[in-house]
Amino acid sequence: MAGSPHETSLREDICEGAFPMTTELRERLKIPYARLDAINDLLLQPDMRVVDDFLAVVAKYGTPEEINEKARAARQLDNLLRQVEASHPDYLEDLHWLMQARDDHLFISVDEYRRRVLGSKADSTTFADDFAVTLEVSSLQYFPWLMAAARRAVEYRTLLPGRFIRVRKMKEQEADGDLVAVAAAMQIVGASYVETLDTKGTDGSNIHLGGPETITGYFGGVGQPNTHALKWLDEFLYYYTHYGVQQVLNVNPGTVLLGYLLHRLGVDIEFKISVFMGNDNPYAALWTLLGAKLFAREDGTSPLIGFNWSNSINNESMEVTAQFRKALGFEDVVRFEHHITETWKSIVRQPYNRRDELGVLADHVANISAKHEGGDPEVDQKRPHPSDILDYFRDKSEVIAAGDWDHLEQNFLDKVDATNQTAWALTERGLSFVAAQALHR
Repeated sequence: MAGSPHETSLREDICEGAFPMTTELRERLKIPYARLDAINDLLLQPDMRVVDDFLAVVAKYGTPEEINEKARAARQLDNLLRQVEASHPDYLEDLHWLMQARDDHLFISVDEYRRRVLGSKADSTTFADDFAVTLEVSSLQYFPWLMAAARRAVEYRTLLPGRFIRVRKMKEQEADGDLVAVAAAMQIVGASYVETLDTKGTDGSNIHLGGPETITGYFGGVGQPNTHALKWLDEFLYYYTHYGVQQVLNVNPGTVLLGYLLHRLGVDIEFKISVFMGNDNPYAALWTLLGAKLFAREDGTSPLIGFNWSNSINNESMEVTAQFRKALGFEDVVRFEHHITETWKSIVRQPYNRRDELGVLADHVANISAKHEGGDPEVDQKRPHPSDILDYFRDKSEVIAAGDWDHLEQNFLDKVDATNQTAWALTERGLSFVAAQALHR
């Protein structure tokens, strides 16, 4: 995406030296060590309410070590399968099929896929594995949709993505067995996934806003006011200790900070920042990554594992950010999650397809995921029910009653097809992708 004339002019001025970057000027940016002491003093000060309230929520679940142990036990595949059997036994048959298909190597291998694209040329091509792009789909609302996509992948020799974003109501999917079924499936197929907690702000937390139909009101993070950030923390710890859910969506600067603090305590939370945070320039990214560095553990790790850019981001801004992401030691830690397609309705001007731009970027910027929130525009717009971001917030019972279940499943399958289009385009350029790693070897 081209910059405005003003932006172009500014870049030209910088390149021509109109704004000399002197050493003396740069030195003024140095932060005195006393500032760090002041931050530590605040965090360690007894009776500091903002810290006390945070620690009180954590204490409900035990010590960080006890919390992690509960999560590890909950995450064991055998434990998840037992819960599936108790909550939705029909899903157990699907999961056993998935395991058997994996073990029988029914899914296409990466080498075979590359030969489908390039023919014999694939055998002599050196692929850029260091810059492999993760294939990502949003949103995987229901477990049966995943099974439909998996069976299609076997039948048509296509790929299942390596990463899934989920935006379904947590309590609803806990009750009907989807939560544990998806958690088990992700382990079986070798994919990562992110859950969106119910405290995401569209639950009436801000009394001055309505539901998802006023979603633009939440873009500034105003959907998690007052004590809602602590409720988000409490909700995460519940699903972490009961089901081993480790990665969650983060939409607010306050809950981002709580994620940093929780990880600093020793709880192994991971989170990705949502596109709704509106990070659309390198300076917004710098602020977020500076916080991640400030609260990183001694081994350099951070709970921030995914950084979802605004739809308006361009390649140059990601290149600029990649430079300081690497300088901060986060190149392998923090994934750039970049929207390649979007739902046809309710979020962006269409047609929206960034696949060609990704191809230009992916040979030199590492650790990117290609997020597909919609089908390819030329397909999506012709569906009886084109994809719509507002569908994420509907109750399952209402979706079925409205006769939209099949429509929404088709939207999901279109998104999976779009990831395959991206994998094909990357392969044509000699670039690599990450699909479900236990399936596509």
